[in-house]
Formats: sequence, structure tokens, C-alpha cells
Amino acid sequence: MTTAPYDLRIDAGGDAFLTSGPTPCLSWRPPAKGGSFPSTRIEAVIGGGIPQTRTAEGSGTYWPFPALTSGQRVRWRVQAHDSDTASAWSDWHAFEAGLFAEDWTARWITPPAADFTIPAGQRPGHELYATFPLVELPPRARLYATATGVYEAFLNGQRIGNSELTPGTTSYDETLYAQAYDVTALLQPGENCLVFVLTDGWFWGQVGAHRSEGSWGEVLGVRAELHLGPTTKLITDETWQARTSNITRASLMEGQTTDLRLDPSATPSAPVLLDQVLAPAPSWSPAPPTRVVQRLSPRVITERAPGEWVIDFGQNASGWLRLSDLGPAGTLTTIDYGEYVGPDGDLDTTHLDSVRPGEDTCVFIQRDEVISDGTDGVFEPRHTVHGFRYARLRRDGAPLDPASIQMQVVHTDLVPTGAFECSDDDLNKLHEITRWSFLGNAVDVPTDCPTRERLGWTGDYQVFAPTATRLFDVLGFTRKWLQSVRDDQLPDGRIASFSPDHRRLKTNLAQQMAMMAGSAGWADAIVYVPWEMYRAYGSVATLGENWQAMTRFVDWAAETAATKRHHTRRERSADPAPHEQFIWDGSFHWGEWLEPVSKAAGGTRVGAMQTNPSVWFMADKGEVGTAYLHRSAATCAKIAEALGRPEDAARYATLAENTRDAWCTEFLAADGRTATDTQAAYVRALAFGLIPDRLREAAAARLVELIRANDTHLSTGFLSTAFLLPVLVDAGHTDLAYELLLRRTPPSWLYMIDHDATTIWEDWEGIDEQGAHDSLNHYSKGAVAEFLHTHVLGLRQAEDSVAWTQAIIVPVPGGGLTWAKGEHLTPQGLIRVEWQQAAGELTVNVELPPATEATVIFPDGTGMPVTGPAWRGSIRNRTP
Repeated sequence: MTTAPYDLRIDAGGDAFLTSGPTPCLSWRPPAKGGSFPSTRIEAVIGGGIPQTRTAEGSGTYWPFPALTSGQRVRWRVQAHDSDTASAWSDWHAFEAGLFAEDWTARWITPPAADFTIPAGQRPGHELYATFPLVELPPRARLYATATGVYEAFLNGQRIGNSELTPGTTSYDETLYAQAYDVTALLQPGENCLVFVLTDGWFWGQVGAHRSEGSWGEVLGVRAELHLGPTTKLITDETWQARTSNITRASLMEGQTTDLRLDPSATPSAPVLLDQVLAPAPSWSPAPPTRVVQRLSPRVITERAPGEWVIDFGQNASGWLRLSDLGPAGTLTTIDYGEYVGPDGDLDTTHLDSVRPGEDTCVFIQRDEVISDGTDGVFEPRHTVHGFRYARLRRDGAPLDPASIQMQVVHTDLVPTGAFECSDDDLNKLHEITRWSFLGNAVDVPTDCPTRERLGWTGDYQVFAPTATRLFDVLGFTRKWLQSVRDDQLPDGRIASFSPDHRRLKTNLAQQMAMMAGSAGWADAIVYVPWEMYRAYGSVATLGENWQAMTRFVDWAAETAATKRHHTRRERSADPAPHEQFIWDGSFHWGEWLEPVSKAAGGTRVGAMQTNPSVWFMADKGEVGTAYLHRSAATCAKIAEALGRPEDAARYATLAENTRDAWCTEFLAADGRTATDTQAAYVRALAFGLIPDRLREAAAARLVELIRANDTHLSTGFLSTAFLLPVLVDAGHTDLAYELLLRRTPPSWLYMIDHDATTIWEDWEGIDEQGAHDSLNHYSKGAVAEFLHTHVLGLRQAEDSVAWTQAIIVPVPGGGLTWAKGEHLTPQGLIRVEWQQAAGELTVNVELPPATEATVIFPDGTGMPVTGPAWRGSIRNRTP
């Protein structure tokens, strides 16, 4: 264990080296040994100058020195201290500043005019290239690059870097990120050639379930600078040439076709077009890059017919196949990807088809194709990405070498921070498939599914963010996505339902989806997600970045509540009651999305959304809206306090109180029953603190009645399922919480495990006797993994704690479990918890970093402070 601070980081991604903006956020973990220190000295050597020193509190800070300039190299280290003593210095940490907006001299270059008759998903790739001589090699060379579209860069035939799908997806009208690469080792004396391969990507390619065309623009381009030492550089300008690529079709959603027989260097070239792209100045992402993070070999390969194989990799994930056996020249290999194999053993993707009333079915396709040139080449389709567990390969007249097939797992390179294990292996599997489901949806932004839609739905991440912080370090990843959420905010303050918003609803307010923006539980992500990042990591930066956007949204919601009424309330009385000014019911809400409903014989849902969408659309969802207005206002009040804004804190606290009182007046009866009387309503009201203390027991009892009346099954939907089990335990119904957790008939989590799920499903019955339904990789229901950490294991952050300075260990044994263990890498260091139950005695072991204080609370209410870094305590079981 170290006596110095460790794990120094900056809020930036990087390829072979870390690259930052001008004022990065710094973070570190305090010494793991030697006591707790309240302050930290930061020493930095910037651009080879003399060391500079600043002091900071906690385990992170904004850049405390003057803003960096382009290309500056930084070495920094930290030392923890108090008034009398100091720790050892940390190891040095190094990074470089990127190329900043004012210093870019390169121009945008574009291939010759696009053929607009080619539909999205079918357009070919382009190569943009330049040659340059080098008499001698520079000691240091950096490539700075960005694009509209997706690009790969090659220098002298070698691929540059290991980042994928660059420059990443953003709201391109406001934000465009650049990447930096160390290319020193790829240069050669004499003639050199720099090539960019460019395809539509998210910018102009297909987006969403119906494969609509991205509306960010119709002009692809590259902007790049190759810095060859301190004074020489190659920039994109009129000297560059364009030519066709051997990628003859590229769609991030539908797949890629590559004809390796085509030699781009042998095709005619033409001068590039200049300055056709309208794009914001490049900036630098706070997120880790997207990479190939794992490689999986096939688990089972089945030859269904001559020249046709179905491959099971044993894990649903995002990525693509890598093939090193492509057959003789001219051999066409077709690869289809999917999540499900039907009873006949063939790949089946029909459950991912999309249908709109009155329109043809949009058939789901994920297909790559490669034509061999007869050499020992490798096919790896880096201009697309797929969600899949299975792949079907077809080729005529050529065998297939199983050893040549590999699944490349591709997602944002997130650092794991949490682990869980217990005596029930099915719960361990549930935890694991939740991890995989989130990773499969963490391809640069948090998406709903990596297949059918692949959109950054705000509601999904609002639900899952607390769980995400338990599993991975998601701070930079989340801050990047929140930038898009802010970029997409509508002029009146509403938040789009997904970001990046390829429909650009803020400029297309007449679209139906624009009218559906601002929904409770979705738009509230702009408030709740930054708050969770602050709670988990102490990131004041995240609060500050989003303060204006969150208050614009909450103020809009409050104004809407005060000025608009649902038609049923207008019909009830012409004049609103006084409390109705705080009832948020006069705008669109998705509501308690995806509550379990009965199904017809063919597996079709028979709920209102499916059978009568207009009735569903117009239904009163004021209970949900008002509950979320209360929570977001209360959260804004706490955020204002954290930002040192006392007047705003008081204003939002008052709004939260008034909204809670209005909710009680409108939706709560004197006996504790809610107006809608659903499981979701009670769960939400109890979790959000809406129900007065005197009625909480009655409300919880009614929730239990509803669960028992439903044959002890949940009927909660998208917004409330994550709170169900914690609410039951905290209300004293632990046995019922475990019954639901361990249920094996649908709707239940373990039904997925029993049906060989390797990721979380969108539908509780994602696979049944009728086949597959909806997405089989939809992480929101996996928020139950937080319950495994906070209640089964019992590791929680104290209510008023930030960045895990205080923890509470509250094990909740049940369900026949005899032990549980887990850990969480917090900003203060690693916390480990383990408990065992045997012979009527519960024993708890805790390991803490010095900067965290903790208390263990046993099931009977007995509390014991954790003393020392390694603590052990036990108690005989007693009834609480």
C-alpha cells in the first residue's frame, strides 16, 4: 500500500498519449496508507519551465494554473498534507495539450461532390491523401485530426493509433472533437504518404430504428495538421488529392462492404474541394476513446449448409468480426450479425424490424461483405459497428478456417470500479450481464441498444447513471454526453428525448418528436445525471457546466405546470384549484414506460400504446410529471448549495416543497392510497419522499398488496423498477424484495438468466416460445445491480457524503444467501466489504482507505464505527 497519492488522471481521452483541453480537470486518490490529509499540493512542470505549485482540497480540482497553450507538455504530481505533516510525493503524470481553435491553420478538405442519388447506407468511402518528403526524421511528430463523418488515418501504409469510430458522435452543429496521435515512429526518410479514409458515419449516415438520414450536413470533410518538429507542418489544403476507397458501402448501422481487389492508389485522383464544411472549431473530449477492448473466439461454429456457418460467440456485445481467412481472389464473404438464433439454428433478426403505422416495415440489417484479393489480408470493418452474439457467414466455393474468426468487442474504454459476488450464482450472472449490457451501449455515448435504434435516450441513462458509477469510472464519458444534451436543448428550455439529436429538433419545432421533448423522467437527466456525477466523484465541474441548462429546463417545467392543464382537469373545473399551478400535466410525458402488459397469442403487446396510441398519448400522466418536477427542483436546490448559490437554493427548495404538497393534494388520499393505485406510483412516491411520514407505512402496505395480487410479480415500468427493491427493503419488506429478485417466471430478472441471456433485455419476455421480442441488449432494467451493491452487499455512501468521504455498510441478508462480497474503487481509494452468515451469526469484514469514514449497521439496528483500515465485526442474529 502506497504512502503517496496515486492514480493521477486528467479528464481527457487519448490514443497512445493523453491529450487535454486548455484547462483540464485533475484527479487523484489519496494515500492508501499513512492517515487522512485534508489538502493536496499540486506541482506542475509546464512546457519545460520551472515547477509551479498550487494547493487544492479533496481529491480533484479544475486546472489551477494558467490555461495551457497548444501542444504544451505537462508533468505533474501531488502530495497530500495537513498543517504538520505531508505524504510522499506521487509519481509524475504526463499529458499534452491539444491543438486549440485559434492555432489551427489547416483548411477543411472534401472529396469531389457527393452523388446525392445514392441513399444513406449505400454510399462509398473516400480517400484523401498527400505526399511529402523528409530529408531527416524529426525527434517528435504529432498528427491532429478531425472530420465530419468517420475517419481512419494511415501513414506510409500503417494505421495510426488504436481509437475507433473517430471523431465520435456529437451534436455536430455545436461540438466537434479532434484527436491527437504520436506518429514519430511511422515516418521514414524520403517520400511519405498520409491518407485519410472517410465515410458517412453519424454525420450523414443512417440513424435510429427507421434508418433515417442524419441531418447534421451533407458535406463530408477532414481537417488535419501533421506537426513535424517545432516549425514544420503539413496541413490539409489545396495540395491534397481525393480518390475512391475500396470501401464500396459504409453505414454505421447496416454495415460495410469492402472489395480488397480495388487498389485505391491505382485509381484516378482529383483535387479536393476546399472550405465546403461548416463546423465548429475543434475541441477536446473529456471521455476515454472508443477502442477494441477485448477479443472473443467462437464458442460454437455450426455449418448449416455448404458455404453457410452460424457462429455463437457466447456473449452479446458491440463490435465487429475480424477475418484473416478470406479465401481465393474473388471470394465473396457475407456476414450477418444478430442477437438471436431461432429453433432452426439460423440467425433471426425479425424481432428488431421496425414498423410505423401506414408505412412499410423497416427490415433490420447488420451486414458486412468482403471480396478477397487472394492475399493473406485481414478484413476488419472499422466503419461500422454491430450489436451481436451470433454471426452467419456465407461464401461459395471456399472453406472457412475457424481459427481465422474473432469477435472484436468495441466500446468506450471505461475503467472498471466495482465488483460483486454472492452465494447465489444466478445473482452473480445477473450482475455480469448488466455489466456487459452497459458496455455494449457505451459506444461513445450511452445508447438504448446497440442494434435497432442506437440512440442516446436521456431516460435510459437517467435511470442507470447511479448503477453505472458503481461499475465503471464514467465521469468523462458522462460529461461528453451531457455536452450533447446541452447542445440539443430547445430554445424554450426543453431537453430532447435523445442526444446527440440527429433530427435537430431545436431547429425543427414542428416535428412530432419536438412536441414530445421535455418529458418527465427523460428530460430530468439534465439535472439528475450531473448530480450523480457530483455525488460519486465530487465533480463540481459537472454541476457548473450544466447549471444553466438544468435551471432552464426546470423553470420551463414549472412554468408549464403553472400555465397549462391536462384536458381532464379542464373538464373537471373551468378554473384551476390553487395547487394545480404545481401539477405538471399540460405537456407530453412518456410516463411509466414499458409496464408489463398482457400479450396476444402471437406475442404482440395489447396495452394502450400498442392498441390505441392516441389514447396513450393523451392520457393524464400528471402523477409522473409532478413527481419528477418535485425531485428535479429539490435536486437543483442541493446543486445550488454545492455551487454557492444560496438564493437559487432557497428558490428551488420552495418550488420542491410546493410541488410535493400539490402532488399530495392531487394524487394522494387520506388513507395513503395514490390516485393511480399502481405499483409504479407507490414506488416512485416512496422513493422521491412525496408521501408524508404518517402515511408511508400504509402506502408501502398497499404496494405489497398490489405485488401479491399480481401473483408476487412486479408490474413496474421503465422509470420505477430501479427503485422497487430498495423501497421494499427500506419499508421493512425485505423478504418480499428477495422474492421478487429471485423470481424465475416473467416478469423477472432471473427469467432472463434461465433463457441464456448474456445482456439485459428490453422486454421482460425477450425470448419465449414465440421467439425473440424487442432488443436483447437494453440496459435500463439492469439498474437492479445497484441494489446488489447497496442492499445485498450493503455498501452505501452516506446521505450527505460526496466522493465517498463517508460510507455506511448496511448488509441486508435474505433469500437464503449465506455470503456476499464486493468492492468499489472510489475517489478516496478502494473499499472492500464482505459478510458471512453461519450458525446464527453475521460477520462483516471491511477494508477502507484512510480518507473514508464508515459505520456498519447490522440488521437489528446495531451500529458500529469502522476503526482502522481493516475491520471485522459480528453479531448474533436478532429480530430488528
